[in-house]
Amino acid sequence: MKQKSLKNRHIQNRLPPDSEKRIVILTGARQTGKTTLVKSFYQDLNYLNLDAVEYRDIIHQTSTLAWHRVIGPAVIDEAQKEPSVFEKVKFAYDAGDVSFSVLTGSSQILLLKNIRETLAGRAFLFELWPLLQSEIQSHTDNGKMRDPLIRDIIAQTDLSNVLTQTSPVLFGEMEINCIETEDYLLKWGGMPALLPLSQEDRWTWLKDYCYLYLERDLADLAKLDDLRPFRKFQQLAALRSGKLLNYSELARDTGISVDTARRYLEYLKLSYQTITLQPFYRNLTSKVIKTPKLYWLDVGILRHLSGFKEGMTGELYETMVVGEIYKWVKTARSDAELTFYRTQSGMELDLLLKTESGYVGIEIKSRKTIVKKDWRIMTRIATELKEEWKGGLVVHRGNRIIELDPDLNIWAIPSRRLFQS
Repeated sequence: MKQKSLKNRHIQNRLPPDSEKRIVILTGARQTGKTTLVKSFYQDLNYLNLDAVEYRDIIHQTSTLAWHRVIGPAVIDEAQKEPSVFEKVKFAYDAGDVSFSVLTGSSQILLLKNIRETLAGRAFLFELWPLLQSEIQSHTDNGKMRDPLIRDIIAQTDLSNVLTQTSPVLFGEMEINCIETEDYLLKWGGMPALLPLSQEDRWTWLKDYCYLYLERDLADLAKLDDLRPFRKFQQLAALRSGKLLNYSELARDTGISVDTARRYLEYLKLSYQTITLQPFYRNLTSKVIKTPKLYWLDVGILRHLSGFKEGMTGELYETMVVGEIYKWVKTARSDAELTFYRTQSGMELDLLLKTESGYVGIEIKSRKTIVKKDWRIMTRIATELKEEWKGGLVVHRGNRIIELDPDLNIWAIPSRRLFQS
């Protein structure tokens, strides 16, 4: 699946035009396409990339009173590289001299600190994530951008209405494109720069990315002199994606303190590499655990760090599914909440998705076939949630959408159908 670079992103439908009175903040991991996005979407604005020291000097030397004449409405990339930019943008905005500005950055801790201290109440925050399956699919579908089915699962009140109006199977080229898109994501992840590269160059890029991230983001975040303990921690954390988070175990295996392990994981979260999924807090069937689960957001980076370049595991597939749902919720700026359910006796449901109209239970299976025990836990949770229960999904790698339990609105659905249009 070798392609040209990709520019169409779902977030474009949510970014405000430069005719509005806004300060737009766009953040996300390095190399997710922030620069490409803002340069193409805001073509009429001046563009300054503060990775270049010359532009930092210009910003630093421009007085606050002259900002609207020298800089004006502009896209300022890697804004956290020159802290004075935030005060100057704020002054020009409050004075009514510059009504629209775009600030981007990859270093969340520094960027958001300046926003909280300077632009609170003025800035509109957007986050750009690695490519979604539907964004990769659009590149093989003549550039047509359609929202994935997960959008309707979250937004609609009746799960059965959504799924009965969807073809249970796809045929021919549509099915082939869906399979190829998901296989690509499960192998390479969603970093846009990988699309036009050969397989050999993709592994090289992923290796270089991890080193670049360590050298640049950690230099901003942590000021670490010795990166070796963090590299080891990063690799061990990658091997635990999709599993319960155990700081003591990570600290022991890395040879660091528990406090350092907590700090290292916070760096990974702040730089958009990982998320922690919190457990559902109510005891529905028996006493629940309080330990979160760890997930990496990009499968390609996860494969490089873990060394698992071929094949498939249940944890890797689960990581992809959770990541796709999480990325869509954030991209769509939805209020949906993701948790998982697990009791101390080991009973577990991979996801409980809280929407405005109720809970959707999600069980994730990396098989192509479904058996009755795959949704047994959902029937128990549905019974306890009563009117709060919206329905359930068994997400799998097969090829057919199937109604499993009409009374409880439980369905089996291929993951590629859930995340593509």
